[in-house]
Formats: sequence, C-alpha cells, structure tokens
Amino acid sequence: MRLLAISGSLRADSHNSRLLRIAAEEAPGGVELIVYDGLAAIPPYDADLDTSPAPPPVRRLRELIASSDGLVFSTPEYNSSIPGVLKNAIDWASRPRATTPLSGKPAGVMGASTGQFGAVWAQAELRKVLGSAGARVVDAELSLANADNSFDQEGKLTGEATREALADLVSAVALEVSRDRELALAP
Repeated sequence: MRLLAISGSLRADSHNSRLLRIAAEEAPGGVELIVYDGLAAIPPYDADLDTSPAPPPVRRLRELIASSDGLVFSTPEYNSSIPGVLKNAIDWASRPRATTPLSGKPAGVMGASTGQFGAVWAQAELRKVLGSAGARVVDAELSLANADNSFDQEGKLTGEATREALADLVSAVALEVSRDRELALAP
C-alpha cells in the first residue's frame, strides 16, 4: 500500500515535514509512505494554464496522487488557516473536477505549531478543502502544540502519546484503503 504525504510547509526544518518523515520511517508493515517534495514548484493556479498537458510540476503532483492509495497531510497554521501554497496545490489537484485524482481518496490530516493549539484551525480548514475537492478525510487527528519542544536532538518525537497518535493517523488511512480494496473485490 502506498500513501503520499504532503507537508503544507516549505521550510527545510519544518515541524510538519519532520512529522511526515517520522511517519514514513515508522509506517506499519505493508505501508510505504512517500513524502512529496515538490510543493514550492507548483505555480499559482491560473485557469489559463490549466490545459493539457498541465505544467510539469502540476502533472507530477496529479500523477503522484493518482498512483497513491491514500494521502497524509501535515499543515502549519497561518493566520488561522492553511498555507496558501498548500491550498494552491489542492486547487490544481482538484481540477478538472470530473477526473480529479482526489475523488474518493482516503486522506488523513494532522498539524503542528509552536503555539498552544497545534494548528487545529488549519486542520479544520484543510479537512473542509479536501472534502470539497472530493477526498474522504478519515476521522483521526494529531494536533501537535509546542512543536518546538516536541523533538529531541536527533529529531525524534519525545512524547509517547504523540508517537501513538501519529501511528494511529497513518493506520486510519491505511484501514480506509484496505476497506476500499475489500469493497472493490466484493461481488
């Protein structure tokens, strides 16, 4: 099973990107978590550019989403919402609506921030945007508050409860993918 992980942060040492790298390292057996690294290359959405073929970075994103069984997002919170670059990428991926690779795709959402709330508003916005774009957001969450104090010198998560919540979120997406596969095989 292959899950695509997308961080809403462009920072090289982002807490959200770190969470996804840890999730990839600790993914359950049979689950491969691929961390997407092309968010910065996605151009601003412009319907005049949304032609066939799409710009190469957009084509790559759409292909990665289409070839993945599910998605895992980790977002920071900017002005009580999701970063513009993440929303922009989802806008590109959601078009054309009739053939969006997001349609029916299981997706998990988590977030990290240095503040007290762990990007909860951004996560709510991201769930709304993904649902509107056709994805099926799973009912699991991880809100990592005070993220700047949540990793040790080697970049590993320090809290057992956080590690468990991270594993639970990835497992929830994997479970949805497994259910989809079972339904596809049912007579």
